[in-house]
Amino acid sequence: MGLLDTWTPGSHTADGITHPTYRKGSGPGVIVIHEIPGITPAVIAFAEEVVARGFSVVLPSLFGRDEAPATVRESLRSIARVCVSREFSLFALGRTSPVATWLRSLARELHAELGGPGVGAIGMCLTGGFALAMLADAPVAAPVLAQPASPAPVGKARKADLGLSPGDLAAVQTKVAAGCQVLGLRYDRDPAVGTRFDTLRRELGDNFIAVEFPGREHATLTEHRQQDGVDRVLTFLDEKLRMASGQRPDEASRSAP
Repeated sequence: MGLLDTWTPGSHTADGITHPTYRKGSGPGVIVIHEIPGITPAVIAFAEEVVARGFSVVLPSLFGRDEAPATVRESLRSIARVCVSREFSLFALGRTSPVATWLRSLARELHAELGGPGVGAIGMCLTGGFALAMLADAPVAAPVLAQPASPAPVGKARKADLGLSPGDLAAVQTKVAAGCQVLGLRYDRDPAVGTRFDTLRRELGDNFIAVEFPGREHATLTEHRQQDGVDRVLTFLDEKLRMASGQRPDEASRSAP
């Protein structure tokens, strides 16, 4: 039995671009965006925890082989795919990756169906900053940036860049100033994250919540999982998506499949 066999397959199309999706659960909507190399067993395990907490989770498949393990070979295969794709901006400064348009459309569709204060968006590694890009122009109420690593941390400027156009950064700042909090997770000596947390603190102020662990590892929620990090994410989703609409977390756990 495959790890995704209990998930409902689907797809979403925006501006002529279609990506597969998997969906499971009930409750407020949360989009979990996988990291390199793709929807790995560890990504699925994390998504299952979000489902068990009482959320409707959508897993978009943007690249990689679904359910394949996070091996060096799979990572290289995915990086090669991303490098030639027009949907991703791996090295550009001050630019939002085009795939953010597709993700925003997915968030709007999910929110239109489920309602509530908004949806959750969790990005990881290459896709870590995409949750912030979605916040700029989509009904995202709980953005989570797990070890944001794009653009590629080559040179001082790219290490600090958030992967947002000036207009999108201004839109994010406006929403954050109005009270929307942003949760970020990383290992404090992870070279892939560069100095982006310094940039996030400077640009977003006190509404950027940093959760940092000692070490040089990378994948806080999956391959190098920190349980405290997972718990912080689940609590953040509860606070922003469920408690904001008047539902208690214990009510959700009783109704979760």
